[in-house]
Amino acid sequence: MRSGMEIGREETIQISVTEDMFASFEGKIVHPVYSTVTMTYHMEWVSRKIILPFLEDHEEGMGASVKLSHIAPSPLGTVVTLTATLVEVKDNVVLTKIVASNQLGIIGKGEVKQVILPKKTIAEKLRNASIFPEKKETILD
Repeated sequence: MRSGMEIGREETIQISVTEDMFASFEGKIVHPVYSTVTMTYHMEWVSRKIILPFLEDHEEGMGASVKLSHIAPSPLGTVVTLTATLVEVKDNVVLTKIVASNQLGIIGKGEVKQVILPKKTIAEKLRNASIFPEKKETILD
């Protein structure tokens, strides 16, 4: 990992809620609002933006955990802003706290833990997890 990743570093993304972001199961919309699943995806994405400038060519980040509280709904067309703040770096583990808000206020809070590993280590882990041992290549090779 390149040096310079400092506590307090922030990254932000903004999205507009679309129908494909609605809470749904098996193709059936349960609530026509921004889903917890989609919020999780966006929290991981904004947290990844924290590490991207510091990854060396032979490294990649992997999500290790997500903690999330979905506080309020955000309907179709609302703009959601997600801001990740770096709160801890210990060895190869990076922890960010995230706040998601729309024009009415905070709609979610969470934290994302990422682990920075050599691409070769990740590729080996993926090979070992494969149910198809004859397939030896991964996208990280």
